[in-house]
Amino acid sequence: MYFQRLKDLREDSDLLQRDVADMLGISQTVYSRYERGFQTIPVAHLLRLADFYGTSTDYILGRTNIPLPDTHIKK
Repeated sequence: MYFQRLKDLREDSDLLQRDVADMLGISQTVYSRYERGFQTIPVAHLLRLADFYGTSTDYILGRTNIPLPDTHIKK
């Protein structure tokens, strides 16, 4: 499921796969494989993407439907 979230986050930010791949320091082909679910995303890339999009790794991985991490929620 995370691959669909990656694509949605990228498209919502009006970015190309190339843009995100450049930020991660990888080729567009490798990033495309992440989005299509053909290659498992390394933890280091998952963490960078969560920081980049301002969301949590749990949201990207589909463990929650709340896009903002708990640190952004007032208690």
